[in-house]
Amino acid sequence: MDLKNDSTEPEENSELSIELSEEIAEGIYSNLAIITHSNSEFVLDFIRIMPGIPKAKVKSRIVLTPEHAKRLLGALQDNVNRYEEGNGPIKTNDPPIPMNFGGPKGEA
Repeated sequence: MDLKNDSTEPEENSELSIELSEEIAEGIYSNLAIITHSNSEFVLDFIRIMPGIPKAKVKSRIVLTPEHAKRLLGALQDNVNRYEEGNGPIKTNDPPIPMNFGGPKGEA
């Protein structure tokens, strides 16, 4: 059996059609991401924290394989680099975020 011919990966010349519904196109605002992982997956929880409200809810959760998490890391780094080339450095004056509202521990 030739495993090369049994690949589920799209060929280099094939096109992928991606559909974006109006609801998803609106997006979800998040000002905190909590990232956790196991040996088989990375979980990205996107949260919106509002001033004066001691409880926050996860607004969206994305589950990735380790390979796709690394691809996402590279794609984000590439986009941040291109953004900064055109707009200057992004300042990251992160204020301390209270993390005592429950949920898994992680890093943003």
